[in-house]
Amino acid sequence: MSIDKHHTIFIGNTAVGAEHPPFIIAELSGNHNQQIDLALAMVDAAAAAGAHAIKLQTFTADSMTLDVNSADFVIQEKNNLWHGASLHGLYAKAATPYEWHSVLFERAKAQGMLAFSSPFDASAVDFLAELDVPCYKIASFELTDIPLITKAASMGKPLIMSTGMASLSEIELAVNTAKSAGCQDIILLKCTSTYPAQPSNTNLFTLPHLREAFNCQVGLSDHTAGVGVSVASVALGANVIEKHFVLDRQAGGVDAAFSLEPAEFKMLVDETERAWQALGEVKYGGSDVEQESKQYRRSIYACENIQAGELFTEQNLRVVRPAFGLAPKYWQAVQGKHAKQDIPKGTALNWTHVDYS
Repeated sequence: MSIDKHHTIFIGNTAVGAEHPPFIIAELSGNHNQQIDLALAMVDAAAAAGAHAIKLQTFTADSMTLDVNSADFVIQEKNNLWHGASLHGLYAKAATPYEWHSVLFERAKAQGMLAFSSPFDASAVDFLAELDVPCYKIASFELTDIPLITKAASMGKPLIMSTGMASLSEIELAVNTAKSAGCQDIILLKCTSTYPAQPSNTNLFTLPHLREAFNCQVGLSDHTAGVGVSVASVALGANVIEKHFVLDRQAGGVDAAFSLEPAEFKMLVDETERAWQALGEVKYGGSDVEQESKQYRRSIYACENIQAGELFTEQNLRVVRPAFGLAPKYWQAVQGKHAKQDIPKGTALNWTHVDYS
């Protein structure tokens, strides 16, 4: 069975695909700052902003890395948002406690949203299965974790995978692994794995190529500022948009620098849906609702009182709005012809006014 890029995928009861508005995911990440009240407030705010789903990340610091402070385990890149932080310390700060998951998922459900997570090891997949998540998300850095993909893909739910810096062959291996494990409902998210990402290195033209290469639905995991990149992605075929979410960037949070606040997130939801509505089809000649507007094109009118037998000239005819007279393309055809009858100023010229004798 092949994956069909036009196939509608159901995440829970929500249809995802080209025939439906973009599916918008609010990634809570670690922006809750280890405060459950703040996390719950984020869920409520995401719902109010129109998000279709919230997403968590299911890991512990120990499941992600080792508690070692050698150079290998400290972020060295000078331009990295978390430069100098130890991996274990960063993940401890960013982790969402396992005991919060059911509470946050229930809150999301009560607000009419879906809720799921990115598992980072096999035990996290099993934990999320117990919570009956509607799908699984593989983070970009885990796209090469073939055992994890096999585990998540075997659970009988749709699988969303961020591609990040993966090569075509790495994406192919991940997709084939998921299919071999029984998952056919696969969505690939174009993702630039820098935090924050710049529009200039987002390369949205990859989206249609990704869709054609793997014959599946595509979307965007967007780490840029603002909503412009996400809106543009819809025009290139993105059916899913994932954005990090925060109540107040100034209040901090591990991902706050590249997260959207509630008002911005509502704009994301609204503007991506507008972009989707605008796609339509290849069409010329105006839509049905435009037909009445054609009267505001130009046509040939008498701009002076014209006597029967008088010549039509540039002095007594003009091309003006509206379009109830002869079309402008007939301008030269009527010049020098005689008026067949008296024509008052303001009359729309038609062929009955023209004497050919």
